Amino acid sequence: MKYKSVIQLMTLPEKCGMLSGLDMWHTKAIRHLGIQSVCLADGPSGLRKQAGKGDRLGLNASVPATCWPAAAAVACSWDPELAAQVGTAIGLEAIAQGVGVVLAPGLNIKRSPLYGRNFEYFSEDPYLAGKMAAAFIRGLQSQKVAACPKHFAVNNQELLRMASDSQVDERTLREIYLTNFEIAVKEGQPKALMTSYNRVNGTYANENEHLLRDILAQEWGFQGAVITDWGGSNDHVAGVTAGSHLEMPSTGADSDRQLEQAVLDGRIPESLIDDRVDTLLDLIFAVTSAQSETATTVDLAVHHDLARQVAEQSIVLLKNQDDILPLHTRSAVAIIGDMAAVPRYQGAGSSLVNPTKVESIMDVITQFDLTNIGYAAGYRRDGRPDPVLQERAVELARGADVVLLALGLPENYETEGLDRSHMRLP
Repeated sequence: MKYKSVIQLMTLPEKCGMLSGLDMWHTKAIRHLGIQSVCLADGPSGLRKQAGKGDRLGLNASVPATCWPAAAAVACSWDPELAAQVGTAIGLEAIAQGVGVVLAPGLNIKRSPLYGRNFEYFSEDPYLAGKMAAAFIRGLQSQKVAACPKHFAVNNQELLRMASDSQVDERTLREIYLTNFEIAVKEGQPKALMTSYNRVNGTYANENEHLLRDILAQEWGFQGAVITDWGGSNDHVAGVTAGSHLEMPSTGADSDRQLEQAVLDGRIPESLIDDRVDTLLDLIFAVTSAQSETATTVDLAVHHDLARQVAEQSIVLLKNQDDILPLHTRSAVAIIGDMAAVPRYQGAGSSLVNPTKVESIMDVITQFDLTNIGYAAGYRRDGRPDPVLQERAVELARGADVVLLALGLPENYETEGLDRSHMRLP
């Protein structure tokens, strides 16, 4: 053990207590032993460190941070270096906000286009997802902040996600649903990893010895801390036994007492508790010592400009019919679509970022050598028909050489906790 001298000074209740959270977002501290509390925060598309009372669904406001293009967009660049730049920048902002563990990247395989969280993950291709995630992790951890890739494993639906059972044979498990994580773990060397809510072949992921012990620890050599998804611990004793290190969030000490009683009853050896605490301390000491040594100022204007560059490199042009692009200089342009004025730039849920700056098409159109003949909303954001808005848009379009039409899905179509029921655009 790396921290045997520290662990020998801890009581059994202190050791068991270390393996669950202090509150929604922090680990426990034992100050007389020099063990500080660590702040964890969401971060796939930018930091979401909540300023007030914590929740795990993005309901309460968070500290402003750069909002980066979603992983679904960044993967379209096929450029790991771009992902590394995003990770590095998020790491800098994490240090500035006192965050030690960033719960990112998300790299689950996109099994269905109806999955409500597809925006938050890189790809349906395990190789691409793994390579992009590994680069993101390397970038983030270059700033002495811990990455926590998620959600391990076979987590591909939001409907009944805390009760669903992903039934998958070993070959499919290895070739599709674990290849991404294997690349991320071996090439990215993350200091932590988050387990998923679902069962895998009948056993909850956080209690699954085949996933956590046989594959993650023994085969892949993962030496970091395994952290539950928030509320993803169903049996803390079984989780710790299988290979989990930190249950989040706090359970009000209930699981601490259960773990302590399991040791006293002989159902779990105290030496195993020591091993789990040792691994967790390695994470805690690494990030807390780095935070005391690192500068805490960030040039948010530079990060905003980098986010724009990342978005540019991630755009996919599906078709350029009749060479309409690039637009001819001084073209008469009509801008149509509610999302041209109020852009839709991120999905909802735990990855929701409170952006430092948002620019719309209407904000930047004057920077280009075009003649803007007007703007029309064209549609209601909730999808309900509005003949008046539609006719105004049609009338505006009649006088234009080119229409810039901004369409997209409303906010409630892509969110954590819900899957889509259809693929129709409102």
